[in-house]
Amino acid sequence: LEISSLSEKDILVLRLDLTDRSSHEAATNSVLKCFGKIDVLINNGGRSQRSLFVDTNLDVYSAIIELNYLGTVSLTKHVLNHMIQRKKGKIVTVSSVMGIMGAPLASGYCASKHALQGFFNSLRTELTDYPEISIINICPGPVQSKIIQNVFTENLGKSIENSGDQSHKMPTDRCVRLTLVSTANDLKEAWISDHPYLAVCYLWQYAPTWAWWLMNKMGKRRIQNFKSGV
Repeated sequence: LEISSLSEKDILVLRLDLTDRSSHEAATNSVLKCFGKIDVLINNGGRSQRSLFVDTNLDVYSAIIELNYLGTVSLTKHVLNHMIQRKKGKIVTVSSVMGIMGAPLASGYCASKHALQGFFNSLRTELTDYPEISIINICPGPVQSKIIQNVFTENLGKSIENSGDQSHKMPTDRCVRLTLVSTANDLKEAWISDHPYLAVCYLWQYAPTWAWWLMNKMGKRRIQNFKSGV
């Protein structure tokens, strides 16, 4: 309100729990009642993970899929019904570079992001009769945020002790700007990252054998740092 020409009637904030799928239809209807339409849905809810698979309770994997994947699919389903009626709209999903590669200490998170990539790439093929409905996947690399403080660990009730330094990560405002540019230009998929992470994405895409070799080298050091509390 302070930095734009918007008024209070232009803004609606709703509390939403992605894991409470029974509430998503009512939330969608509340937005439609207020504004009459939904032009853009940005799926941006999720939690990451820092734990080794052999140490992690399976309940953690269930919670990751419920939040990162099924919650997003549920909300998308209700909003998409409206967009199909209008024959217009954009569905933007914040996936991750972990949706196109694998990494140690994040097997559940990677799985949930791979699931999102597969789902939305398949959904796009089901909407060929609606050329004005865009399915856009955003794949950020490391970004400065509180995602590390809120990661899943080996047990649902345990939080991470050391979130580490984030100064090397992409500033949040730059990631947001590039996401908006990608959305405005209807890019089907955008990798938003600095090097060397972006270079690894290209390596994983076009030279996977080399990528596996590199990730084994990097992964071993990452696991050692994790175990030593770095």
